[in-house]
Amino acid sequence: MRLLHTSDWHLGRSFHRVGLRDEQAAFLNHLVTTARTERVDAVLVAGDIHDRAIPPLHAVRLLDDVLHRLADTGIPAVLISGNHDSPHRLGSGARLIARAGIHLRTDPADCATPVVLADAHGDVAVYGLPYLEPALVRDEFAVPKADHAAVLGAAMDRVRADLARRPAGTRSVVLAHAFVTGGLPSDSERDITVGGVAAVPAALFDGIDYTALGHLHGCQTLTERVRYAGSPLAYSFSEAGHRKSLWLIDLGPAGEVHAERVDFPVPRPLARIRGRLESLLTDPSLAPREDAWVEATLTDPVHPDEPMARLTARFPHILSLVHDPERTDPASPASYAQRLSGRDDRQIAEDFVAHVRAGQGPDDAERAHLRAALDAARVHRSTP
Repeated sequence: MRLLHTSDWHLGRSFHRVGLRDEQAAFLNHLVTTARTERVDAVLVAGDIHDRAIPPLHAVRLLDDVLHRLADTGIPAVLISGNHDSPHRLGSGARLIARAGIHLRTDPADCATPVVLADAHGDVAVYGLPYLEPALVRDEFAVPKADHAAVLGAAMDRVRADLARRPAGTRSVVLAHAFVTGGLPSDSERDITVGGVAAVPAALFDGIDYTALGHLHGCQTLTERVRYAGSPLAYSFSEAGHRKSLWLIDLGPAGEVHAERVDFPVPRPLARIRGRLESLLTDPSLAPREDAWVEATLTDPVHPDEPMARLTARFPHILSLVHDPERTDPASPASYAQRLSGRDDRQIAEDFVAHVRAGQGPDDAERAHLRAALDAARVHRSTP
C-alpha cells in the first residue's frame, strides 16, 4: 500500500507579515498532483492543518478546495487535528465528509476507531490520534498524571487493544501530533510543554508498522517506522537549512516500510546573513542571496543609521533585522536573544523572577505556581 505522509500545513499563516496564500495554494496543488501521479492509496495529514483555532476565510477555502480535489480523485485521506487547530471546528461535519473518503479524526474518544483500507495483501488499519492536550483529555483516558507520555501512552494502549482484535496480518498505521524524543525542533513550533516536559519516547509507537508524525517542522526520520513529514513551507528563519518535502511510504505485505522523500516547490529561498553593515552591502559572495527572503544580523558595535532601508536597496526581500554587536568586553553579558535561545517558557519565567529580585530565583512552591499558570494559559489557548 502506498501512502503520502504530510503535516503542518498551517493554512492562514504568514511569514514575517508576508502573506503566503499563493505559496500555500501552490503546495496543495503539488500535493494533489503527487497523489495522482504516484498513484497513492491514501493521503495522511498529521495535524496543524490550520494555523489558528479560528482560521481566516481564505484558509478555510484552501482546505475546502483541496479536500474536494482529493475526493474527486477517489484517494482516501485521513487528517488529524494538531495543537494549532480547533478540533471542534475542524471536525465539524466529519461523519458526512467521511462518505466522500475524507476522514477527520479530531475527537480523542475515537483514537481506537481506525479507517480500514485494503489492498491485495489485506487490511491496513489507520488510527488517527489528534493532538492530546493532557489537562483536557486526562479524564477521557483515566490517567493518574496529566502529561504527554501518560495520555499518549493510554491512547496507544487503546490502539493496540483494537488491533489485537483484528484478523492476523492486519497492518497498522498511526497518525500522531506530538514532540517525540530525538526530534529536532525549530523556532516556529508552538511550545507544548506540560509541567516542564514536552517530549514523549518513540517507544510508545513500538509494534506499529508506520507512525506518521506531525508537530516538528523539519522532515526527519526517528526510526525507519517513525517519521516526521515537517511543514511544506518554512515558517521561521531557523528553517533556512530545511529541505521541505513529504514522505512517500510503501507498506509491504508484511508491514515492511520503504520511504522516499518528495520535494515541495520552494517559492523563495531563505538566507541568513551576518556581518557589519558595510560588508553586507558590498560583499560579492552575497549576490546569490539578493532574491531570497533575508534575515540580516548586524555586528556593528554601534547601531548604524537606517540599516533596513540601506539593506533593502540590495536585498529587496529582507524581512528581519537583528542587531548583535561584536563584544569588545568578553566579560559582558550576551545579548538578550542569546540568553533566551534554547530556553522554554518555564525557564524564561523563572529567570525573570530572579532578574527582578536581584538574583533570588523562585522557590519550589513558586515554581509550582509558575508551571500551573503556564499550563493554564496553554489550556485556555487550546480551548475553543
